[in-house]
Amino acid sequence: AMSAALVGYSSSEEEQEEEGGSRGGGAQGPPGASADRPRLPAPAGLPGDPDPEEAVSDDSSRHGGRVRGFPHERGNWATHVYLPYMAQEEFLELLELLVSRARTYVPSLAAMEEFHLSLSQCVVLRYHWIEPFVRSLRERLAAFHRFFCVADQVKVYTNQNKTRTFIGLEVSAGHFQLLELVSEVDGVLEEFDLPTFYKDPSFHISLAWCVGDLSGRLEGQCLRELQDIVDGFEESAFLLRIQWEQIRCKSGNKYFSFPLR
Repeated sequence: AMSAALVGYSSSEEEQEEEGGSRGGGAQGPPGASADRPRLPAPAGLPGDPDPEEAVSDDSSRHGGRVRGFPHERGNWATHVYLPYMAQEEFLELLELLVSRARTYVPSLAAMEEFHLSLSQCVVLRYHWIEPFVRSLRERLAAFHRFFCVADQVKVYTNQNKTRTFIGLEVSAGHFQLLELVSEVDGVLEEFDLPTFYKDPSFHISLAWCVGDLSGRLEGQCLRELQDIVDGFEESAFLLRIQWEQIRCKSGNKYFSFPLR
């Protein structure tokens, strides 16, 4: 079942609700912490974090119908480890072609605003664990070098509880290096007794999402047409061969970067 391979995202930052579990969109820090940062793909989520009041009331009608994968509690910070992808103008042109074609099958499809490849599910960290968690990640990731991967296979994903569907570009080369990174991130998650990444993950960059399980409409003919668009796009060979330069961790409204050597 492909759905299992989904990366648990959160509100759009895959941030978007989740490719894998609903993002803990409202994770909140101490009073006064601001939750309305530019959204990065959060592990479980949707585009954009709800504001704190919204998160606490947890009225799903107020945040796009998204259902939180874990109860919101003050002091819990939704945390996600991923590789950020900085979209160039040509990538956004390709995205527009793909989304406009896919909308002829699913009109409610929304393009992602930020792009990333997840290396963890969205997990919940207590506030006082953030610093040691980040320190441990930094130590384990320090030896990694920059590497390339190719993300050129259009694929349809649903999050674990089937409340959201995504169109993504799956990695066709570079899988081994990504698994090595996940192995290190998993080691840190285990230290904190947190869920590790999916077994046999489908590494991908989410491009667009919609509410509900609409994978049936997007697979088959639609998917073939989308793949034809990618294969025929003049810059796609250049655009979709990606050199990763840093790993990022988002915890609540805080961002931490780990440069690759």
